[in-house]
Amino acid sequence: MINIRQELPKDYTAVEAMIRQTYKKSELGYRGESLLVANLRTSDAFIPELSLVAELYGQIVGHILLVKIKISNANKSIDSLAFGPMSVDPSVQRSGIGSMLIQEAHQIAKTLGYDSIVLVGHEDYYPKFGYVPASQFGIKFPFEAPDAACMAIELVQGALAEADGVVVYPEPFLAII
Repeated sequence: MINIRQELPKDYTAVEAMIRQTYKKSELGYRGESLLVANLRTSDAFIPELSLVAELYGQIVGHILLVKIKISNANKSIDSLAFGPMSVDPSVQRSGIGSMLIQEAHQIAKTLGYDSIVLVGHEDYYPKFGYVPASQFGIKFPFEAPDAACMAIELVQGALAEADGVVVYPEPFLAII
């Protein structure tokens, strides 16, 4: 009964409320994730097809967002995606909705021609989707975080073989880093 679809402007209020509720109840607490999503939607990094919602009986119970980033060093820059906040309503967490959102986002990203994604997240959750420490590709993040939490995935084998650089986030991310 879960429907995964592209987020529409009419969904923004419900999505932002769900994000606040999700992070309010998380172990990390709410740290402006809904404002980050709102700001990313108006940035050049936003890809409407990669802002997805999960609906259960017509109610939004999940959201995922992937945005454009670069991985750069002094000699080169490669295009990639950053995994923005993912949220699942606390009342339906641990029911597979997050997994469905991630798998659909990966598939759409690959269809759109993107071949890699980076994220900072729970080291016990994301590896089951193929994420590995980003340091394996020489990727660094512009802030301090545990190596095991800084991850990347190649949607196309070899996509990050020459990544070796620092993630360059869009401006809205920089406001919370």
